[in-house]
Amino acid sequence: MSSDFAMDDFLAKAGWGEALRLPLSGDASTRRYIRLVRGGQTALLMIQPQAAETPSAGKEATPQERMALGYNAVARLAGADCARFVAAAKYLASLGLSTPEIYADDSAHGLVLIEDFGADLFTDSLEKGVPEAALYEGAAEVLARLHAGQAPSFLPPGKDLYTYDETALLAEVALLTEWFFPVALKRAATADEVADFRAAWREALAPVLGAPSYFVHRDYHAQNLLWLPQRSGPARVGLIDFQDAVAGSAAYDLISLTEDARRDVSPQMAEHALSHYRNTMAAQGTPVEAEGFALEMALFAAQRNTKIVGIFARLFRRDGKARYLDLLPRVWSYLQKDLNHPALHRLKAWYDQTIPAAARGVPNL
Repeated sequence: MSSDFAMDDFLAKAGWGEALRLPLSGDASTRRYIRLVRGGQTALLMIQPQAAETPSAGKEATPQERMALGYNAVARLAGADCARFVAAAKYLASLGLSTPEIYADDSAHGLVLIEDFGADLFTDSLEKGVPEAALYEGAAEVLARLHAGQAPSFLPPGKDLYTYDETALLAEVALLTEWFFPVALKRAATADEVADFRAAWREALAPVLGAPSYFVHRDYHAQNLLWLPQRSGPARVGLIDFQDAVAGSAAYDLISLTEDARRDVSPQMAEHALSHYRNTMAAQGTPVEAEGFALEMALFAAQRNTKIVGIFARLFRRDGKARYLDLLPRVWSYLQKDLNHPALHRLKAWYDQTIPAAARGVPNL
């Protein structure tokens, strides 16, 4: 069945076959979206090309089995598995959080028809005058709700929630040596550089890998959050793009929120969001241990921002998306701050010795 015929058939069966179709602009992924308009109603069609990305692997797959399947399996990404989005949406909704209602899905053909939350992303809401503090407080309350209990091992109706394990975390930071070096340094990383880099990261990650795990959205930032002021509590924040969710550190999504690669979040606003998170966690009876959490924040901030540097270089070199290079100075500014934590001194030394300050910005192409 051709992709167009499958889409037409899917929409007809769902009662949206005659709807006006308005394609939306794309992002860094292979997914695309179409807004459907039918009378006074709207919905979104999410389309995931089925041959675009390598499938993920089972929860019990060995690192070697995952490597045989490709990067998505190694890094615990959903790939073309739309059923993972559906399962995560239902889990999050069960916690009283706002995820798009699933109207219909045909995961075999990469098609999901979902509720349309509108266009009020945090970035758009800020332009309309919504106070930044209100948005970031709402986002912090969502995370406190998620962290009221540890992550489930299973997302009904049939998806494991993968662990954000050492294999995945190391595969992500390796994007820096694989993709950023040729773009910014005009050379490949040496075998010794890669070995030292990997050893330093393994040492840094070791103390936290056995910590309790929580549901991690994995891409929790202003362009994946919508403001729904007609709702109350943490449901005021609409959640999208959570198909790559994993079980991992409670610090990870806070870092995604406050060290946003696409917009400047002031240190004051970042601290306000973190303080509101801590206060909400304490009020619900799940207080945060300050010193250990500060280490996790620094560590996963460094890990995430290292990954993003590599991803943005890959988007340029592999996919021809040069606009992402303009975001590198912001990401590097975060990363340099993150590496100042005393526990990350070995990592900081590697970055300082290997990547000159002049290369930590928009590459000179």
